[in-house]
Amino acid sequence: MRISIRPSSKNVDSIYIIKDLYLRDVRGKKSSADYSGKARTTVTVTTLGKIPDLMASMNMSRDEVILWAKAEAKRMTDAEQKENEKISIDYFPNQLIDKDVERLFSCGYLFLQSLYYDLRLDNVCRNISARYDFKYSLDAVLSDLIYARILEPGSKRNSFNYCQTLLEPPKYHDYDVYRALSVLAEEMDYIQAEAYKNSNFILNRNNRILYYDCTNYYFAIEEDDDFRKYGKGKDHQPSPIVQMGLFMDGDGIPLAFNLFPGNQSEQPSMKPLEKEIIRNFGFTKFVVCTDGGLGSNDNRQFNDIEGRAFICTQSLKKLKKEEREGAMDNRNWRRLRDGMAVDISEIKNEPEKYTEELYYKEEAYGTRKVPGQMMIVTYSPRYALYQKSIRAKQVERAEEMIAKGKKEKSQSNPNDPARFIAKTAVTADGEAAEKTVCRLNEEKISEETKYDGYYALCTNLVTDSVKDILAVSERRWEIEESFRIMKTDFEARPVYLSREDRIKAHFLTCYLALLIFRILEKKLGEKYTSTQIISALRSMKLMALEGTGYQPAYKRTDITDDLHNVFGFRTDYQILKKASVRSIIRNTKEHSK
Repeated sequence: MRISIRPSSKNVDSIYIIKDLYLRDVRGKKSSADYSGKARTTVTVTTLGKIPDLMASMNMSRDEVILWAKAEAKRMTDAEQKENEKISIDYFPNQLIDKDVERLFSCGYLFLQSLYYDLRLDNVCRNISARYDFKYSLDAVLSDLIYARILEPGSKRNSFNYCQTLLEPPKYHDYDVYRALSVLAEEMDYIQAEAYKNSNFILNRNNRILYYDCTNYYFAIEEDDDFRKYGKGKDHQPSPIVQMGLFMDGDGIPLAFNLFPGNQSEQPSMKPLEKEIIRNFGFTKFVVCTDGGLGSNDNRQFNDIEGRAFICTQSLKKLKKEEREGAMDNRNWRRLRDGMAVDISEIKNEPEKYTEELYYKEEAYGTRKVPGQMMIVTYSPRYALYQKSIRAKQVERAEEMIAKGKKEKSQSNPNDPARFIAKTAVTADGEAAEKTVCRLNEEKISEETKYDGYYALCTNLVTDSVKDILAVSERRWEIEESFRIMKTDFEARPVYLSREDRIKAHFLTCYLALLIFRILEKKLGEKYTSTQIISALRSMKLMALEGTGYQPAYKRTDITDDLHNVFGFRTDYQILKKASVRSIIRNTKEHSK
């Protein structure tokens, strides 16, 4: 490094420390030239300041300031050389490694840790701890449970064991985890509210659109109680379930959640949580988007007031006959991209010609509680062909079932091919048959065919554009993906806990893990799938080098490069000195500005 003196503002000389960088080719050797013909480039390392200011502050002459600057450049050069000096390590083929000493450490959690502290969850835990009398670190327990849920999901005991492989292993006991769960359950509403508030330090929350949906989680324990109840589970497991309702914002970031017993209807679950959001988060104007199961008249009415609105899917099959016939009539349709009027009968006859188009019509709709609604009905030729192909495969399976004598229909699966099997227990002349005869139910097949390609929704946004309303509705898949991530990637079920408070805390940690992970996806520019990101984080390990530091023990990829670039530190140098790792850990615990 060397100094450079050049004019700054108002032609006053300033002193800079600069550094020459040689361009390197793909073999890591110095390149003869870059694209502009230069073999090297010069970068500014730091600005020492304006010479008159330095003379005044240090009471030096101009020459003395320059000598001081040269000394600073030499000091920085020496420090850099020491940091980058080649390291030699001696290994012996006949020497055993130390017994009971951890040698492989996870470092993927460091990126999650950075977001955990950006959300100021450490401050939240500190505030909670001030209200209780316990000795363990609630912050340490909560953060470790979140990291483990993403990187090594399992039971709470397994999570504790996994955290022994972090660069900073737990200083608490395994029994402290279960004690902490009770506290976290008690403070669940406070933690959610603070997590939302602090998330605004990281990104701009889109609170104009709110999505709500429900799912359920089954337990490894088959005994129900007041909280875990037998109900219609979406996983089709013969076990007690607990239901979760989840709100997310317009960008797919989790907002708040609640839990309710597995035998309760999901429809009444939305209003109480929405009231909490309005009260705790200060929301006044937003649109709630749900599926048809949650779009009850009560929920629609609750959001049919000034400042709030709703969009919910609508089953055409559940409409009154005259409403359904009007919605599916071939007249009054328009092409979405340009609003041109079309006769949809031609399109339905030859859907293969129109797979890139979407068509819609608007119908007045209302109920006693919410009279002034609009129903938007769409027809997609591509979707119609897709439904036709799926049903053809199901009909084929139904024929195979008839041939094999299998005809029992699953009560929990509405897409069971057995729904296309009709049973006949009488002869053609009305006499009782000796045995039940099975056949394809052509009437059922024909009835389902009528709805191919159709989709409908209802809203009170009667003056908004159809394109905008459909665009909002189309993003409902993100909340379904959030549930998939929790269930599959985070393995949130089956749940191995039995106490209600600990169950609630379990889902709180799953929710916070989802919140952090969704923010991480945004930070990475949504370039990668959740599976790709999680796989990369889980693979990132450091091998301890005795007395020296650490060596990366993972494959460097585009994802790992992006992670390091976004978060401003690197764990993929050939050797990481212990001091460097300590510095990285310290930096990941700093709050965002």
